[in-house]
Amino acid sequence: MLTLQFLPQALTVCKLDSLDGFDTSGGLYFIGRTDEELSLVCETARAPRATLARRDGWRAFRIAGTLDFSLTGILAPIATLLARAGIGIFAVSTYNTDYVLLNDQDLRRAAEVLEGAGYAVNFPA
Repeated sequence: MLTLQFLPQALTVCKLDSLDGFDTSGGLYFIGRTDEELSLVCETARAPRATLARRDGWRAFRIAGTLDFSLTGILAPIATLLARAGIGIFAVSTYNTDYVLLNDQDLRRAAEVLEGAGYAVNFPA
């Protein structure tokens, strides 16, 4: 079974007009741009002040290791387990792995649900 690593940073999810003023030189962040929007997930302490919309109070688990592109069904069972427990997620994928963002108040319960399903969860006691 997979290991989920808890990331200690408080995170914010933003909708922006532009990335002007956002420092991309360090820290944890994810940027998504489509024909309809520009989204940014970043450490709360580094979040831009000028946003179209903003949601604070997120934390994340990272699926440990590097996931091969040929692997299927990695994120779906995690999302399903958490959905059945009434826990919403915001998922982000990178070249190497997947990140599962959850609201602060759901972290401990999410860790319990995932551990109960056989996942190794690296979460502080």
